[in-house]
Amino acid sequence: MTATPLKARADAGADAEPLGERLLAPVRDGLAVTGRNLIALRRVPRLLIFSTVQPIVFVLMFRYVFGGVVGAALHGVPYVDYLMPGVFVQVVTFGAVNTAIGLATDLQTGLMERFRSLPMARSAVLSGRTTADLARNVFVVLLMTGVGFAVGFRVHTGVWGYLGGALLVLAFGFAMSWIFAVVGLAVRDPETAMAASFPVLAPLVFASSAFVPVATMPGWLQVFAEHQPVTITAGAVRALMLGGPAAEQVWHALAWDVGIVAVFAPLGVRLYRRAV
Repeated sequence: MTATPLKARADAGADAEPLGERLLAPVRDGLAVTGRNLIALRRVPRLLIFSTVQPIVFVLMFRYVFGGVVGAALHGVPYVDYLMPGVFVQVVTFGAVNTAIGLATDLQTGLMERFRSLPMARSAVLSGRTTADLARNVFVVLLMTGVGFAVGFRVHTGVWGYLGGALLVLAFGFAMSWIFAVVGLAVRDPETAMAASFPVLAPLVFASSAFVPVATMPGWLQVFAEHQPVTITAGAVRALMLGGPAAEQVWHALAWDVGIVAVFAPLGVRLYRRAV
């Protein structure tokens, strides 16, 4: 089949481009798609508003309904200080579902096919989506910090401890976005993507130390809860924000982030190529 003029010009341009330009092209394309997704979020602000309602409800419910019961198991640590690092991790984990829904919606509306026809890096669609969700998470974490301070949360290690914990939360949210990018591309339908995400979210968030200490769980559940990424990340964030040995926990959390991206980013790109 004869190549179209646009495809022929794109191929010729790719061959003529210097190596540095070819290496930077995926980054440039990814940032362009990121901007497109952020514009869409700005035009539909209710998506951002509703994505923050649930974590606020979680904070109020656990702080004032369950705090008296759970706080007795913390040996002097205020429950709200224990809770908020877990909420930060929880909110970016639940927020990663937006990646699955967004990609499934783009597939269903045919937008992916239009992207495929453009002379752009195949990875840009996925990196643009996950980076836009990372930017959204910055806003959500700042908002939840304000809510936390309003209900009594205090950082014990100062500004640098808070910033380190917040960056670790954002890194985890970025990694989780790649998992749900794979989910969205695999199911290819927004409603199904939301339904398929819950079996992944539920055990990760609720069978973890996000809201309660692992020691309060049955022995058979503790084995899973202690070694899964939400617990490890929440523990590292607590160490950074509340004090205590943090280096080993932070390295373990970062290892999870790197491992998740290393596995699911190539898988997501492969599914994207097959999907369109």
